[in-house]
Amino acid sequence: MKSVAFHNLGCKVNGYEMDYMQQSMKEKGYCIVPFDGKADIYIINTCTVTNIADRKSRQMIHQAKKRNPGCIVVAVGCYVQAGGEEALKDQSIDLAIGNNRKKDLALLLEEYLAAREGERQGEGTLEEKTLGGKSVIDIAGERACEPMGITCTAEHTRAYIKVQDGCNQFCTYCIIPYARGRVRSRGLDEVAGEVKALAGNGYREVVLTGIHLSSYGMEGGGGFSGSSLLSLVQAVGRTPGIGRIRLGSLEPRIITPQFVKGLRDLPGLCPHFHLSLQSGSDQVLKRMNRKYSGEEYYEKVCMLREAFGNPAITTDVIVGFPGETQEEFEETERFLARVGFYEMHVFKYSKRKGTPAAVMEGQVPEPVKAQRSSRLLELGRGMSRRYREMYLHKEVEALFEEEKIIAGAVYQVGHTREYIRAAFPGKERLSGRILTGELVDFLEPELLLFRQ
Repeated sequence: MKSVAFHNLGCKVNGYEMDYMQQSMKEKGYCIVPFDGKADIYIINTCTVTNIADRKSRQMIHQAKKRNPGCIVVAVGCYVQAGGEEALKDQSIDLAIGNNRKKDLALLLEEYLAAREGERQGEGTLEEKTLGGKSVIDIAGERACEPMGITCTAEHTRAYIKVQDGCNQFCTYCIIPYARGRVRSRGLDEVAGEVKALAGNGYREVVLTGIHLSSYGMEGGGGFSGSSLLSLVQAVGRTPGIGRIRLGSLEPRIITPQFVKGLRDLPGLCPHFHLSLQSGSDQVLKRMNRKYSGEEYYEKVCMLREAFGNPAITTDVIVGFPGETQEEFEETERFLARVGFYEMHVFKYSKRKGTPAAVMEGQVPEPVKAQRSSRLLELGRGMSRRYREMYLHKEVEALFEEEKIIAGAVYQVGHTREYIRAAFPGKERLSGRILTGELVDFLEPELLLFRQ
């Protein structure tokens, strides 16, 4: 029995795909071991969203080979998909597997092992047998989402489910359309069947995610009506045993009166919406090739708040995008304060080779990016606390997930429907249980005390 160690980099879609690869390797009889120990095979699920992500992917590949020079290192996913020959020349990589071939990991690995053994027995060269250990297809030509299905995940109560792959948006800072290809969606019945299996294994909450979730069912083009995604959410909502449904990052243009009404009528839909923004300046949005204005974005937020009362609205913001002036940054800062987000993920713009933004004029110096990032992070902390304060002494529903020791005391910790972290004192294990109670005080800046 060979030992296999996994390491994942990147997004929730990558996380889902790694869960599937681990599941498939277990089914083939491999022994899964920790990545920081010695293994026969190391599998690194790579990321390429920024140059920093590329560097981290290379570091993990080289660490694995250093840990056991006689091991087999398998580099999987976006870094080898987008990196071309430069990435594939890395001598630390024994087998490279691009996107839309992750489902075939066990088969490709066994073919590689057989070819290597054949080479040792004088039955030909590895190059002849396996194309040099490369299995990277032309992702732009793919028109079907690779079939996957999991029955368990690394988390015990919440399951992330990939329902869509690829992106057709081509934002000027983003390499992902080149690494993931065009929009491809899984079948509604296929997803519903997977959710049913997960519910049967005790999962109470599912999160529907994708590379560009709002494009689910839009392979043929058209506007962001949301009808295909809404149909999927409604089908998932009919699954017995699933108490909650969350949605991954949404395109603002999908928020229409019909889409919002359909979501509001689903009892299990959590009022927690991640609407990607990136900038509050219309001029910066145009340079990013984002296809909405700040005012249009604000209208979508108001639509959600009218329907759901006080939903959690979260977002992503990039500071220091090429050409961003101080005035444009301050316009973004004012816009963020006007919206009043629950949480913001603030990123300093990082050049990504191969994207239009990497060669734009007006690259912002790193110290300026750092200063702007600090201002927005401070703004975000204040907005986040104010949002949590609005739920103090109100009845909430919390799904408990794990036990934590906080200041020497035992707590059961979980999340409300709005994704506010809540802690219930006591040693009774509550994992997988949904309780109704009241948030009464702050235990930590991002953790509230829950009482029944």
